[in-house]
Amino acid sequence: MESNELSLHADGFASTRFVLVEPSHPGNVGAAARALKTMGFARLVLVAPRVPNVKDEPEAVAMASGADDVLASAQVVESLADALVGVHWSVALTARMREYGPPQMPPRELAQRAPAFARDGDIALVFGNERTGLSNADVERCSALAHIPANPAYSSLNLAQAVQVLAYELRLAFHEAAPEAAAVASAGQSASSDEIEGMYAHLEEALVALEFLDPANPKKLMSRVRRLFARSGLEREEVNILRGIAKHILLRDKKG
Repeated sequence: MESNELSLHADGFASTRFVLVEPSHPGNVGAAARALKTMGFARLVLVAPRVPNVKDEPEAVAMASGADDVLASAQVVESLADALVGVHWSVALTARMREYGPPQMPPRELAQRAPAFARDGDIALVFGNERTGLSNADVERCSALAHIPANPAYSSLNLAQAVQVLAYELRLAFHEAAPEAAAVASAGQSASSDEIEGMYAHLEEALVALEFLDPANPKKLMSRVRRLFARSGLEREEVNILRGIAKHILLRDKKG
């Protein structure tokens, strides 16, 4: 391995997680592991795989084809929230437009943005189940959306193929370390996924206390709030400010 590749592994390559949510087919899990290794990545996370002990399934091992180490070291967790702990920027891969959710971008654009976010900590690419994709709740938990612009007459990509496309784009971006990526980096450290989720819960509680949000009829208020903040790219200090506002709203409500 070249010396510059080693330094990259200590940065973007090692900071990137590829998350498969409820994968159904062992073969796809193994093929995804192979796709990662060919592009220099190694961090595979499986969220509630449909087949127990999927990493040991003969089909998964066969499809890994030399990437047995990536497959064997894959982390298995129960929820997407668990998979995103410590992540500062996450991208949901989706085959269809969503009425609500974070901003959408093509794979090359997300890859160009990735190096800046990877300098702050872990980033994650989130892929849905082969048949149903990602739920709206899973999409809303991510920072951005990405869509692979395939042939509209036949746009169905195999899960592992989608992983390969994104891994390739990220590899190019990390190697190029494009100057424009530095311009995307925020002045402060970006907030992690779990910090942002905590902020949303705190903010929702405050909005209920203000009677601005009716928990019995919430409509799409919090979805719109999530979309608003997802566009801005929250820094840790900004999250703390918003939580401070929510805290004072709740304290005033208790005194009142």
